[in-house]
Amino acid sequence: MNIKKYIGDKIAIKVSAILICGIVFLFMAMCYKMLSTDVFLFNTRHMFTMLIVLNIVLLIMVFTFFFSSIVLKNFSNFYFRIPLFFNQVFAVAYNGVFTTTKQLTPEFDKVKSKKDLIRSSISNFGIHGQDQIFSEKEHIKHQNTSNETIGILSYFASSLFEKNKLEEVLWDIVENCISQLELEDCVIYMLDTQNKVLIQKAAFGHKNNGERKVISPIQIPLGEGIVGRVAQSGIFEYVSDVTNDPGYIIDDDHRMSELSIPIFIDDEVVGVLDSEHSQKDFFSNNHVFLFHLIARLTGKKLKQIHIKNESHITNDNVYFKELDFLMKEAKIYRDQNLGLDSMAKKLNISGNYLSQLVNKLSEHNFTDYVNRYRVEDAKSKLRNPNFINYTIIAIALESGFNSKSTFYSAFKKLTGISPKEYRKIP
Repeated sequence: MNIKKYIGDKIAIKVSAILICGIVFLFMAMCYKMLSTDVFLFNTRHMFTMLIVLNIVLLIMVFTFFFSSIVLKNFSNFYFRIPLFFNQVFAVAYNGVFTTTKQLTPEFDKVKSKKDLIRSSISNFGIHGQDQIFSEKEHIKHQNTSNETIGILSYFASSLFEKNKLEEVLWDIVENCISQLELEDCVIYMLDTQNKVLIQKAAFGHKNNGERKVISPIQIPLGEGIVGRVAQSGIFEYVSDVTNDPGYIIDDDHRMSELSIPIFIDDEVVGVLDSEHSQKDFFSNNHVFLFHLIARLTGKKLKQIHIKNESHITNDNVYFKELDFLMKEAKIYRDQNLGLDSMAKKLNISGNYLSQLVNKLSEHNFTDYVNRYRVEDAKSKLRNPNFINYTIIAIALESGFNSKSTFYSAFKKLTGISPKEYRKIP
């Protein structure tokens, strides 16, 4: 609110209150004169004199309205507040003309107190959020975080509130990183523990052309490149000039700086939040701090989804029944290229959800679950006369294994003996 205009209105209110008091006084004086004077002696001259005085006072009041509006350049807004104006006029007249400055500006003080309350709430939210996310040492370091930073984090958190699917969460994060932090590129990699590679699951910028689909997604082996190193060590990396890093991996285009932050669930790295920029030394300390916050927020949200999905997994799960049918009847395990992601696509569910299904209902991870079927298939062939001329490696390949070492390792793990020894048993 413009304080000058506000004070101007208050002056008009005070003057008008004085005038109203004067009008009431004159009206009462006229009534008293009429009552105290003999009706025959009270002629029309007295009445007209009183009315002229009243009209003069009213004209002065109207002039006051126009004067306060025109001189103070508040004409348009003034008349929209006429009901409030008269309410304040009578309040001032009732409480006394000579009120204090604090009483004359209650709304201004109210607005100010509301702003102070909002600032205080934001500050308290920031401190509380840092207590929940950061260690005591980190909290001391970042205790002077700006309200703008806390506002950005709050935006991310509110945006994720109703997201209940992995893909929705990941895409929402990268989109908001671009829009809120004004970045050129943002990618989230998720760790495939079975194949020990990081897979691009969501990317915004040059990698998607505005659609929720990663263009030419790449896979980065664990421990290789900046992203691979971060996933392996669990420690963030900021490379201000990638030309000085021999491990830098080019994605869709060569850029000059890169920031990678690990995403944790229960102290275990599950992915990496990564951003590159065409300028050297682009990312500031505030970028690094915000990326840590966003990565931890992402990890917490992914954990919530994991717990929520796990609580709904029962033995009559339709997807697990379909998986069980494909394994037992269609013998899909014989496909050497079968993996968690490819199987999830066949079932039209996320790889994360399929992993949870298998872990809970079979009490094995997906790799061991599939290898159990493959080993049982190999055992039947090793004892089958129709496969007497098959080599052990040939039987392994027929059963779905793609290497001799993997077959021997899985077979001995489940049976306690090697395939060669098993074949010799009568």
